[in-house]
Amino acid sequence: MTLRTHRLTFPLTADQARELRAGDQVIIDGEITTTAGIPTHERLLRCVEGEEPLPMPLAGHCLFHLGSFSRDTPDGFDVLYMNPTTSTRFNPHMPRLIRALSLHAVGGKGGLDQHSVDAMRETGCVYLSFLGGGAALHSDAIREVLQVGWPDMLTHYRLVRLRVEGLGPLTVAIDAHGNSRYNDAQAIAQSRYAEILAALDAARATINRA
Repeated sequence: MTLRTHRLTFPLTADQARELRAGDQVIIDGEITTTAGIPTHERLLRCVEGEEPLPMPLAGHCLFHLGSFSRDTPDGFDVLYMNPTTSTRFNPHMPRLIRALSLHAVGGKGGLDQHSVDAMRETGCVYLSFLGGGAALHSDAIREVLQVGWPDMLTHYRLVRLRVEGLGPLTVAIDAHGNSRYNDAQAIAQSRYAEILAALDAARATINRA
């Protein structure tokens, strides 16, 4: 299968998202929005429920689960590095946020559950998998901090809008049509489960006879 690599300017549109396929590689230029906090996701849900205004425009944008080491400085907000956090922590929040904000790209590491995948199919949204432990690679793409939401929160919980250049390569792990590399890997593992157990039993028997 030919590896497809796309260099895209964000925000991504629904049509662009639907053109991507699970397994494609993506390099991002443009604007991304990041956060790593469960309290941030809970607060976002309160915003979409009308309890408080959003701190920045998010409709039609992306939301990446990227943690960071950041700090307030006299000149503004400084993101020293960023690295993906596990998206499955946010499974209870993401379906509603994807639909309410019409998100077209989400991402981090570890994927999202089927409820989120269903929401992604509705809005035209892909899940991009970031390289775990790739902080140096990801951080090198940061060009500018554009906006910071909720300065009353801990720095790594804040909602941060960044301008990036050459962020990636990232993998389309779940596409806007419901195809998931995580589900594929699980199916392969399940199909080999009996074979793996038999091999382990044979290895134990050999050790016991020795």
